[in-house]
Amino acid sequence: MTQRALNSSGGQTPGRPRPVPIDAGSELDPVHPMRLPAPAVSTGGLTAAEVSERIARGEVNDVPVRSSRSIGEIVRANVFTRFNLIIGVLWLIMLFVAPFQDSLFGYVIIANTGIGIIQEWRAKKTLDGLAVIGEAKPTVRRDGVAAEISTSEIVLGDLVELGPGDKVVVDGAVAEADNLEIDESLLTGEADPVLKQPGDPVMSGSFVVAGGGAFSATKVGREAYAAQLAEEASRFTLVQSELRSGISTILKYVTWMMVPTAIGLIISQLVVKNTNLKDSVARTVGGIVPMIPEGLVLLTSVAFAIGVVRLGRKQCLVQELPAIEGLARVDVVCLDKTGTLTEGGMDVTEVRPLGGADDPYVRQVLANLGASDPRPNASLQAIIDAYPSPNGEAWRCTEALPFSSARKYSGAAFDEGSGKASSWLLGAPDVLLPDHDPSLGEIERLNEQGLRVLLLARAQGELEGPQSAAGAEPTALVVLEQRLRPDAGDTLRYFADQRVATKVISGDNAVSVGAVAGKLGLPGAEHTLDARRLPADPDDMASAMEEHTVFGRVTPQQKREMVAALQSRGHTVAMTGDGVNDVLALKDADIGVSMGSGSEATRAVAQIVLLNNSFATLPSVVAEGRRVIGNITRVATLFLTKTVYSVLLAILVVCSQVEYPFLPRHLTLLSTLTIGVPAFFLALAPNKERARPHFVRRVMRYSVPSGVIAGIATFVTYLIARHYYTGPGSLDAETSAATLTLFLVSMWVLAIIARPYTWWRIVLVAAMGGAFLIVLIVPWLQEFFALKLVGSVMPWTAVAIAVAAATALEFTWRLVSRRFPV
Repeated sequence: MTQRALNSSGGQTPGRPRPVPIDAGSELDPVHPMRLPAPAVSTGGLTAAEVSERIARGEVNDVPVRSSRSIGEIVRANVFTRFNLIIGVLWLIMLFVAPFQDSLFGYVIIANTGIGIIQEWRAKKTLDGLAVIGEAKPTVRRDGVAAEISTSEIVLGDLVELGPGDKVVVDGAVAEADNLEIDESLLTGEADPVLKQPGDPVMSGSFVVAGGGAFSATKVGREAYAAQLAEEASRFTLVQSELRSGISTILKYVTWMMVPTAIGLIISQLVVKNTNLKDSVARTVGGIVPMIPEGLVLLTSVAFAIGVVRLGRKQCLVQELPAIEGLARVDVVCLDKTGTLTEGGMDVTEVRPLGGADDPYVRQVLANLGASDPRPNASLQAIIDAYPSPNGEAWRCTEALPFSSARKYSGAAFDEGSGKASSWLLGAPDVLLPDHDPSLGEIERLNEQGLRVLLLARAQGELEGPQSAAGAEPTALVVLEQRLRPDAGDTLRYFADQRVATKVISGDNAVSVGAVAGKLGLPGAEHTLDARRLPADPDDMASAMEEHTVFGRVTPQQKREMVAALQSRGHTVAMTGDGVNDVLALKDADIGVSMGSGSEATRAVAQIVLLNNSFATLPSVVAEGRRVIGNITRVATLFLTKTVYSVLLAILVVCSQVEYPFLPRHLTLLSTLTIGVPAFFLALAPNKERARPHFVRRVMRYSVPSGVIAGIATFVTYLIARHYYTGPGSLDAETSAATLTLFLVSMWVLAIIARPYTWWRIVLVAAMGGAFLIVLIVPWLQEFFALKLVGSVMPWTAVAIAVAAATALEFTWRLVSRRFPV
């Protein structure tokens, strides 16, 4: 059996420290509180019988993995809202005091709420299905056999294997350690990885950055350290979104305006005016209901939910909904070359011996280096594929140094037999060689061709010492060719066209990375910088980040600092990556994007996971975000215009001491035709407008003047009609004239918002106008909605006032657009 086979079956690597067994139920040692005592447990893990016993006792990792809200939460969020309560009370009143048509607004709210629940339920199903696909599956050893299982199937005492990039999914104690380095920064804030020894505790939420080993689960389920944090972080959420917070701000303003105005209207209609009680109640409710932008929150939720479903069809898991919006606002995308611009695999194209080294011996060294690492990275895997371990001739590995992104090399020490021993390092040439080594010139020329070059060097001292690379003797150059992603070039061009700056941040040589980026057509790929020369001062680092495009030899901590430097200059930063060295930067970026094939740790902290591992999916996410932002801005302007003119009309009615001009049925009809139906189509339409900040300001700049113009024009028509019509039925005629003006002005607002016109937008606006015309000419609809234009003078006066208002609207919108250009 080869060394690799031994490792995969739970056997011990020669030279690896023997495991110290850990008892799952043991407590911290009071003398050494950071190290656990180690009673015996089988290195083969639990037996099937022991697993069954623990399941029967409930000692299972039963923390629910939830990427979405429950059905109950979705129903509560859509039904039990402040405005639904107000409308519900008003609806119940109208059911008792007015005809059926004056309570139509209540049925519209029920329909809207139902649509919202159904769409969010569809989004939930999509998210939950994708979450199962992207779920981390830890490797657990049972009955001496290692197998991947679901996180929820881990039981107390399970022996969980660890390797680079693996996330610690439950609390435990180290049982086996082979240079095991764990990053606990997401839990403790400590930046440096911690070297773990057998007996040391490990906490759920930390992850492996180098080495390997296994730990015994000591706490599972909700008792695990990070269980509550992980459960909360994985929930479907609508927080930290400018769109959502902006709408909340708008609703707060609306509430402040609505309450005093509604009180004044109630007093005016029910106390001051001596008219029929039921009619007064109906007109009071007719004045209050349109003040509420009841569909705005609904359409925002629906737009987000449909975005999730659309992206889900493209194998894109959105773990936090604001990420759709956030990526559309991004102006800098930081890419990790490996796995993003290039595919994961590589090919060895050449091995160049140095200093007269024997070629067959070099190949033998490379073959044994590959056999010494049970979890090879992409570079070492390419070497393994080119130089497989010779059967029966493998050297005995006496010491191993796993690859680390911080030090940029790995190594191993061997007993070659016949009393001969050697130690080797394999890694970045510009890290292992002194600055003026003659080999660097040759390496630079290879890097300029986009090739990746590793140096094989004979170590002179201990592998684990801080000076392990000091005095290393160069033996050979290993030249690797990276496989470019066929769709990466198109994606980079898309971001360039959208004026989104792209920064390539890699641990590889800067010149090599720049050459790869240049092949893909990245603008500014020639502007490369070795991260070891980056200034430490955050402001100077930010300047360097803005001036250069490609960065090489970047450490994980530097990636984090680079993201922070860009954010300090006001940039919205997205970070993509798939390796464990990307975790900290992904966590700190405004939007973290992970590949589905990436490490468990990167998938856990990213807001967006590309399950198809295709960088080309990102433009779809950006487009979806822009659709949501641009369309909700349009829709919000429609809803807020209605709120403004409703509040203004109520104020004018109170001050003039006249009857409110509308019954609820009139405003239900107007709201449906000029806002409700058009808003639904506009909210879901394609929209490629660049996302812009200050959502509330932009909405208010247009909706306030539009609402004021509509309110004044409607009230002027109403007052003229009051003087024109006299006798029985005059109030119905006055209402009809005012309704005509308000409809025409609202239609003009819709026509402005629907620009730029496409065939379907023209059809939409025309259909809404046609629907209103049908109501005016069909007798039974006239009676149902109490709309009948009397004579010709007043209706044409209403049209003329609406035309004047439409002219004022055009002038105002153009003035605002010039005053506040995009």
